[in-house]
Amino acid sequence: MLDFTIEPEFQAKLDWAAGFVRKEVEPLDLLFPHGGDPYDTGNEKARAILRPLQQQVRAQGLWACHLGPELGGPGYGQVKLAYLNEILGRSYWAPTVFGTAAPDTGNAEILAMFGTEEQKSRYLQPLLDGEIVSTFSMTEPQAGADPKEFVCRAWRDGDEWVIDGEKWFSSNARYASFLIVMAVTDPDAPPHARMSMLIVPAETPGIEIKRNVGTMDERDALDEGIHGYIRYHQVRVPLDAMLGAPGEGFKVAQARLGGGRVHHAMRTVGKCTRAFDMMCERAISRRTQGTLLADKQAVQQFIADSWIELQQYRLLVLNTAWIIDTQPHGAARTQIAMCKVAMAKVLHDIIQRALHLHGSLGTTNELPLAKWWMAAPNLALADGPTEVHRTTVAKQMLKKYRPAEGLFPSEHIPPKLEDARKRYAHIINDDSLSGGVNA
Repeated sequence: MLDFTIEPEFQAKLDWAAGFVRKEVEPLDLLFPHGGDPYDTGNEKARAILRPLQQQVRAQGLWACHLGPELGGPGYGQVKLAYLNEILGRSYWAPTVFGTAAPDTGNAEILAMFGTEEQKSRYLQPLLDGEIVSTFSMTEPQAGADPKEFVCRAWRDGDEWVIDGEKWFSSNARYASFLIVMAVTDPDAPPHARMSMLIVPAETPGIEIKRNVGTMDERDALDEGIHGYIRYHQVRVPLDAMLGAPGEGFKVAQARLGGGRVHHAMRTVGKCTRAFDMMCERAISRRTQGTLLADKQAVQQFIADSWIELQQYRLLVLNTAWIIDTQPHGAARTQIAMCKVAMAKVLHDIIQRALHLHGSLGTTNELPLAKWWMAAPNLALADGPTEVHRTTVAKQMLKKYRPAEGLFPSEHIPPKLEDARKRYAHIINDDSLSGGVNA
């Protein structure tokens, strides 16, 4: 039986988090608004505000909630995490304040699963403590997110691995203490066994950030870009820098992505809820052509469509979280893909309506809507293009069906009608009964 309920004690924590994010965390979005600000550990003013907030989160037992008890987290299931991430989605800084910022969350998980004890001591614990940030260096300029097209290579030379090639869109590389690099170690192996994952300290010789690429709301003139275009010039790391066994890079990558997609999805619900609140407030506050916006049928349609779409998506994400919590590993693969497919469209459509209702003000930097709206294309591409996940959903659905037997579809009426006549012939042919058969 589907069950999204949570105990009153955790609901009290959620209530605290909701008030805390609105009052204490959302102001950070205004004071330090650039994409890299939450990851810039060298910004002493931002950190002076951040650390006391993180301590309050720890005191509530809500720090790094995605982690199990063995890693210092509370070990909450995905349903609880979904409710919490819905709240965190209101603020760009909130994941950093709560110790759940990507890509550090996923990197921490694979370090915990595949890292050596020395690596865990050097990188994992500071990462969990929020003292450092990291980078997941996977995509490539000629290949995007398709690992079958990767050409960045790593080969063994004595007691070292040598990495050579380029990586694209390595988020937060300019701030990272280490990078986790996916490289081809066996080009002749099957596509999903060609790659391995290597941990590379940021100070290693040969790492060149060619440029920090800015997205739609980042200005190149002010060097605001945070997505590194990186060239690895025969970068050398020890043999034990490999995470997992040779050829297991794809397996390691998949181990970090599923839960993160659900977290992104529920944070999207939180952001859309905030945009919806803005839309409704505007509708009952602004007058035009003699009446409130709320009295206009077009505005009422905006509000109704937005709420319906938001609730549908929210239930999809909660259902996905419930499957992860209660079913065997991998059972939620299709549902995770569904969340990913729907995410960017829900975000775009709801924010677009909210922005439109605010008129010219909605397009300015005096409201957050324009910046949120510009995030929609990136969300459609992050963690794999939407089209890839749509294909996953279709393939998983088609596996459940079998071809029709014979020339016509299984719902072809003539044979079904003939079968119905035969099944009930003793009644249809009984002249003592009134009524006819319309077939």
